[in-house]
Amino acid sequence: MRAVIVRSFGGSEVLEVAEVPLPAPGPGQVRIRVTAAAVQPADLHTRSGGLAQAGLMLPREVIGLGWDVAGTIDDIGSGVTEFAIGDTVFGLSDRLDVALGTHADQVILEAAAVALAPRTVSAIEAATVPLNALTAAQSLDLLGLPTGATVLITGAAGAVGGYAVELAVAHGLRVVATAGSADADAVRKLGAEFFVPRGERLGDAVRALVPGGVDGALDAAVLGVEALDAVRSSGAFTALVGGAEPAALRGIRVANTWIRADGRRLAELAALVDAGRLTPRVAETFPLDRVADAHDLLAAGRLRGRPVLIP
Repeated sequence: MRAVIVRSFGGSEVLEVAEVPLPAPGPGQVRIRVTAAAVQPADLHTRSGGLAQAGLMLPREVIGLGWDVAGTIDDIGSGVTEFAIGDTVFGLSDRLDVALGTHADQVILEAAAVALAPRTVSAIEAATVPLNALTAAQSLDLLGLPTGATVLITGAAGAVGGYAVELAVAHGLRVVATAGSADADAVRKLGAEFFVPRGERLGDAVRALVPGGVDGALDAAVLGVEALDAVRSSGAFTALVGGAEPAALRGIRVANTWIRADGRRLAELAALVDAGRLTPRVAETFPLDRVADAHDLLAAGRLRGRPVLIP
């Protein structure tokens, strides 16, 4: 079978589609024949060596790429009772230091990291959900805001930010969103009550809409202190990039979101997709042997969705 790997760090030229042995699932694991797998910024940082330099993973001779997957279970390890061969699923590989990721013909995942895929969208669309929507959901969990509270979501037109807007609305939160001015209508359609164009002084603009500041902020755009300034004293703030969190000024509770696989939560997200309350977005599709083009497209930025590989 084929898999995308890197043997050295660098640009997209170091990506290799290699022939590797077919893996077998161990206890508590399933093997998935990959129909689609999204390409994420984390893949670019793995490939470039950025994650290794940050101390988040150890260098190894062969590194596999890919977090998200949608496909069909074709083998099951001992002890797995919740899935059957032939089930259409989606899931998340949340380990950084692996020789085989989801950018492959087949991949092994823990059964606890997998859920039945949404029924109303394609596998290509479903493959854009796990990492980004789980990040948004777990970030909102960290904020711990009650129904009716206000939340600022930066980067609201992006992959994580867009899901965060919809999930916040589904949780009964009032959303103040910020993104480029051209994205205003799209972000409002996701459910944002207020919109602040990127480039305005964020703290002042948000406080003009929500006197005293919002109750919490989910900083998908990594604005740091600029977004923190929009939060009321003793509010809550979560950063999505390790080391990018601002100081906990004014008694604001500041946290980092460290994503983890969660099959039960994925099942809830699948239900929201099927109910039309969570909207997958695909930027472009690529065959596996054009993985370098997918990386280059994502690196160029300004995508509204994710590139997806189709083995």
